[in-house]
This record gives sequence, C-alpha cells and structure tokens, in this order.
Amino acid sequence: MKTRQKPDWLKIKLPTGSNYRQVKRIVEGHHLHTICSSGKCPNMGECWGAGTATFMILGDICTRSCKFCATLSGKPLPPDADEPAKVAESIRLMGLKHVVITSVDRDDLLDGGAGHWAKTIREIKTVNPHTTVEVLIPDFDGNAELVALVAAAQPEIVSHNLETVERLTPLVRSRAQYRRSLGVLKKAKAMAGGMVASKSGLMLGLGERDDEVERALADLLEHDVMVLTLGQYLRPSPRHLPVVEYVAPDKFEAWKQWALAQGFRHVASGPLVRSSYHAGDFRPEQDIIEAIEREVAGSPG
Repeated sequence: MKTRQKPDWLKIKLPTGSNYRQVKRIVEGHHLHTICSSGKCPNMGECWGAGTATFMILGDICTRSCKFCATLSGKPLPPDADEPAKVAESIRLMGLKHVVITSVDRDDLLDGGAGHWAKTIREIKTVNPHTTVEVLIPDFDGNAELVALVAAAQPEIVSHNLETVERLTPLVRSRAQYRRSLGVLKKAKAMAGGMVASKSGLMLGLGERDDEVERALADLLEHDVMVLTLGQYLRPSPRHLPVVEYVAPDKFEAWKQWALAQGFRHVASGPLVRSSYHAGDFRPEQDIIEAIEREVAGSPG
C-alpha cells in the first residue's frame, strides 16, 4: 500500500529549550520511563518544554502488541520497587501542579500491576499533596477488584482509552475489548464513590465512519465519561496499521463542538492531541464541586 503523505498541519517543532533539557535530565537521572518517548508522541517537545511529562510506570516493555502502539512488546522485567518514590520525587523537582501517570500492560503479573499503581499514586500524594493526579490505566482484563485497588488510592482523574470504534477494535487492539473498556471506565468511577472525573480518548484516521464515532461517544457518555480526547492516528512504523485518512483540523473542531453539545464537560480535539495533551487544563475538583451543587439544588427541601 502506498504511504500517505503527511499534511502540513502535522508538522512539529524539534525539542529545545532549558525546560526541555531539565525534564530530560530529571527523567533520565531517576531512570524513569515516559510515554512521551516510548510512544513517540509528537508533542514531546512542546510538553517537556513547558516542564511537563507523562510518566510510564512498570517498565517500558508491554505484554500486548496493539497494532497502533509504538511501545515495545515482549517479556517485561520485574517491577522496580523504588519506582513510586522516584516518580514522586521527580514530580516534586519539576514542581508539577498536575501529573499524568500511565503504564504498559502487565498481564504477566498476578495483579496486572494494580498494587504497584496504587503504591505510586499514594507516594505521589504524600510527597506532592497539592498536585492533582491523573491515571491512564490498562483494562486489567476487566477485573473489578484490580480496578478498585487503583481507584482506592484516590486519583483525581481516571482515564482509560477506548482508542477506536467498536467495529475496528479487534483489528487495532490485541487483547482489549470495546465493551470491557467501557465497563472499566464505569467501574473506576463507581468504585471511587463517584468523586473522580473519568476520561477516555479515540484516535481518528483508522477507517472509522462518522456514525461509528458518534456511537462511541454516546457509549462513553452512557458510561459516565466526562472528559474526552480526539487525535489523529499516526503510524509509528511500517509494521503498524496504515493511516486510512488524515483528518483535517476543521473536522476535529467540528467533533469537539458536537461532543460538547452532547454533554462532555471538557474536550481536547485536534490532529496532534494525545491522551495527556494539556491535561492540566481540566480542573476535576471544580467539576466535582459543581456536580454536587447541582445535585443538592435538585434535591427536595
């Protein structure tokens, strides 16, 4: 198949600046991983230049081999017991007000890494009590107890990406299931007592139809998701799925307005948008306060 030429709107700036170099030093100095580099994120220069990064825990080798993802697949090393403390200290050094944590899938571990997740969140909150924590979690094979273990550590935002529409899920994702992912999002919010914001994201350009995107967004709303990201799928290498379409910026803006009109509280939508792009723009504590006020206002006197 002929390779599609990238349009001008997908051109990115090369990483530069003192903030970028500082973040790089902190990450490398603590022997940490970021999805920014492992996932070949096009926004790494912008985000690191602004002094932010998305930390990836539990190593940099995934037990799954999704057809869209640049992260290495294979047999992972044992979890680093010191990693939670290293991540927490790196966040302190960076002075982050909002942090995003993600991980590779660890189907090789009995708990899927959920215990390590919970320990990391608690350590971050101990060292950085004023930093809000957003977690982009795997599906844990839909195990409610493991989802509850992570939710009990009280992150402010729980995110799990749907990635694509239901029809394309078996082609795009190696083990995850569309309906299971929806269930994980619902469970995470419920098991945190509803006092967290739930978030998900889709990639466009894989051959999805507009009506399928509409259905996916409706499914997310039905499962209590309030924060949404929409971005362009970019092929990491020739062995990954090809790009079917480069979606124009005005189409992404149209999807944003449509999603907001349907009921999403916050939407980031654009060709270069990724799950953690400008993640700190959404303030979950304010959304929760407003939701409680609406509930109280609607209650009988």
